[in-house]
Amino acid sequence: MGRCEPRPASLQGAGWSLQGDEEVRPLSLIGLLGFVTVVLLAIVVLHGYVWWRVAHSTTVPGRARRLLTLGLLLLAPLPMAAVVLRREDSAATTVLQWVGFGWLGVLFYLFLTLLALEPVRLLLRGWTRAAVPVPVGAHVGSPAVGTAPGRGGRPEDDDVIDPARRLLLARGLAATAGVAAVGTAGVGAYFANSPPVVRRVPVTLAGLDPALDGLRIVTFSDGHLSALYGGRRFERLVDIVNAQRPDVVAIVGDLVDGELSELREEAAPLADLVSGQGVYFVTGNHEYFVDTETWLRHLPTLGVEVLRNERVPIRRGGAYVDLAGIDDRTALGSGVPGHGADLDAALDGRDDAVPVVLMAHQPVQVAQAAAAGVGLQLSGHTHGGQLWPFDYAVRLDQPAVQGLSRVGDTQLYVTTGAGFWGPPMRVGARPEVAVVELRAP
Repeated sequence: MGRCEPRPASLQGAGWSLQGDEEVRPLSLIGLLGFVTVVLLAIVVLHGYVWWRVAHSTTVPGRARRLLTLGLLLLAPLPMAAVVLRREDSAATTVLQWVGFGWLGVLFYLFLTLLALEPVRLLLRGWTRAAVPVPVGAHVGSPAVGTAPGRGGRPEDDDVIDPARRLLLARGLAATAGVAAVGTAGVGAYFANSPPVVRRVPVTLAGLDPALDGLRIVTFSDGHLSALYGGRRFERLVDIVNAQRPDVVAIVGDLVDGELSELREEAAPLADLVSGQGVYFVTGNHEYFVDTETWLRHLPTLGVEVLRNERVPIRRGGAYVDLAGIDDRTALGSGVPGHGADLDAALDGRDDAVPVVLMAHQPVQVAQAAAAGVGLQLSGHTHGGQLWPFDYAVRLDQPAVQGLSRVGDTQLYVTTGAGFWGPPMRVGARPEVAVVELRAP
């Protein structure tokens, strides 16, 4: 594997200083409690609505309703258990994560489909009312007959709710939602575990020396190596990257979702990456959920050079382009001593006539990059939304979800990532490896 010459940029101010033997926690207690609260609230809302439409509305009081209710009660804790026990390394917890996160994905699409079918239910509400003959001795409003809401008066003037029609409508909508949810989740699981697509992204970079025309930076992000993603699938990812004959490999964060002691073998295929001028990595937010420093010491033993608020020259003959990398934007508040995004340190002392390509995990970091005159930023983090329609929610926090865009004079490429987090599914966002081909003007 080819290596670059020593870094010209100073490491001073790059965040490598140590602050004694201070003990750090990747997540603050307040942040952890907030996350758990949001997850619990979401799980309660999702299960409550699904129970109402699938268990309550489709059954009458009795055994069937009790069984459906019991089933949902047994399933409800599994997603939360999968989140809480994600760091445990055992076969049982791996199975729990597959089942818990899998059910969370199905539940999410079941909720969305039932919600989307609410207008249909309201439109057909009138069909459940019919002029049903009133049994002798019964009165309108009795359980045997029922009345349409808002009605009253004499029986002969009222439409009554037909319980059979009401149950038929509820069951039909629930069955439709179930088929749609399971089908969507199944297709999403297939794509999440299928080989990443290769996207070729030509980028014309102002100031690029013609000698560097066609330089290939193969980039991927969000591998999220864990009990759910790794093994042969990660080996396949490495093979796909090597097949692109990269001049440079850029891994833009969220590579791991566990400790080195758990994932040493899963990360081993990184040593097989072949690149003309090196393999480079910057931290993502998930690197700060684990023992960050242990991983950052281990990656260079696999041939992966970590860029922490610094840059290296990528050369071809006498021409070169700067490749810079900065810490994730969450690094400063992570509690890990010496970490924090510092673009000024990464670009300090560079030749302004030489274009720079910046590796930064989160697309939102492009605002500072544009102000600093960066030509191209490579990012990940968004997963392309991973589960539609989450891409709309991502847009509330990030300037772009996937693909090539521009912020001022800075071009931004956001890869959809290679792995997944949470539900092992991808809907509307295929995993990808991006081949960024630099072009001279």
